[in-house]
Amino acid sequence: MQNPSPSAAPRTPALRSRLPQVGTTIFTVMSALAQERGAVNLGQGFPDFEGDPRLVDAVTDAMRAGLNQYPPMAGVPALRQAIAAKIAALYGGRYDADGEITVTAGATQAILTAILCCVHPGDEVIVLEPCYDSYGPNIELAGGTVVRVPLTPGSFRPDFDKIAAALTPRTRLLIINTPHNPGASVWTREEMQRLAELLRPTDTLLLSDEVYEHMVYDDRAHVSAAAVPELAARAFIVSSFGKTYHVTGWKVGFVAAPAPLTAEFRKVHQFNVFTVNTPMQHGLARYMADPAPYLELGAFYQRKRDLFREGLRATKLRPLQTEGSYFQCVDYSGLSDLPEAEFCRFLTTEVGVAAIPLSAFYAEGFEQRVVRFCFAKKDETLQLALQRLARL
Repeated sequence: MQNPSPSAAPRTPALRSRLPQVGTTIFTVMSALAQERGAVNLGQGFPDFEGDPRLVDAVTDAMRAGLNQYPPMAGVPALRQAIAAKIAALYGGRYDADGEITVTAGATQAILTAILCCVHPGDEVIVLEPCYDSYGPNIELAGGTVVRVPLTPGSFRPDFDKIAAALTPRTRLLIINTPHNPGASVWTREEMQRLAELLRPTDTLLLSDEVYEHMVYDDRAHVSAAAVPELAARAFIVSSFGKTYHVTGWKVGFVAAPAPLTAEFRKVHQFNVFTVNTPMQHGLARYMADPAPYLELGAFYQRKRDLFREGLRATKLRPLQTEGSYFQCVDYSGLSDLPEAEFCRFLTTEVGVAAIPLSAFYAEGFEQRVVRFCFAKKDETLQLALQRLARL
């Protein structure tokens, strides 16, 4: 065997991808294009304003108090107790803080861990499209089969006949998201009860993605899976402190689930993240003693929603209904025949406002001439975006 030439470049072995169809997400692409062109970025879903200084102070105090080493794997007890108390107060769901609440490194890790702990090769998982883009890849990583069921175009309401038709003996998990990203719909109590009836004779588990739980408008109420006992008994319920407290970069969330489900969830959690930032957990526990920040969140974002929707009246964009979340979908079919991705590129480069194509939330890129804006921005940011959009 000959020795390789000293000048030959080292060879990187070939790797067979676990996610061969996945590339750079549209969110990254559009944010980079917005920065390059100096566009107002209403694409990616994060605030451009700061969280409450009192929360930052609470985390800083925890750091200075020496709370900087590993916390318990499941999370700081005080934070788990605060989460359990909040769920009981808002939704009537009773969860044991020790055995049924787990603090996670954001909602995305919570979703992946829930899927990995219960989905096996050959299992089917129903997702309702359009949906958050992590669901499908997570299911594939677990070896499961993604079964895509469309929500009703335009209203983004669940179609229970189609969900029922998709359920089979191989259906291990159903994922729902309310309030909904990107469609901004909010499931009603009647719809949640209909889901409970549909799942009653099955062994299908539920993953209820509720990260926008406090962003509901026009006197609607968020109906958590925790508020429907039949659903709570089979559900992993996911939420996000980052969304609720305007600190998305902190990546702290939680999962509430019955003890048998939590036991399996924690088996995976302890090996894919083990535990979560200690001082942030202590700071959040202290901050949650005052419920006002999350109880007032709906009114805070409804004002921004109304400001943005009112401004859209001066444009040729037609806003769809926004019941919850901090997203606004608009129909541009009266303005352009461009496909959604091309229209978003046009908006970013020629108008100076970045958006996300709704087709990005469908596996097959279903085109409806609809794009999504995020209104979790300073008023001046929204006003600047509206001034530019008015030129359309």
